[in-house]
Amino acid sequence: MIRERGSAVVESALVLPVVLVVLLAGLEVVAVARTQLHLVAAAREGARVAATVADPARAVAAVRAALGPEEGSRVGVTVTRGGRGTSATVTVRLRHRLVTPLLRSLAVELRSRAVMRVER
Repeated sequence: MIRERGSAVVESALVLPVVLVVLLAGLEVVAVARTQLHLVAAAREGARVAATVADPARAVAAVRAALGPEEGSRVGVTVTRGGRGTSATVTVRLRHRLVTPLLRSLAVELRSRAVMRVER
């Protein structure tokens, strides 16, 4: 009976770190996915502005505004726009730092691209 209790403690001590690592990995995946969705929405907003306004600086400003002050200041934005009837393309890049304290030194390069037809 005592040996069984001791083995349960040892098993728990071995399993608990594995469960913790899986939980933290899940949280990292959620954080990266959330940031990627923000980049997709910001790229779409920038492409919408680029398709309707000839000034690429306004498209960059729209991307930064859509991301907010924290992410907007760290993002790289590329805008290409042709004449009427062609495509306006906005590419957004962000180097996302992982949020887990042990992994903060690691980063993931996230990128999103949106294309819309130039209206004006």
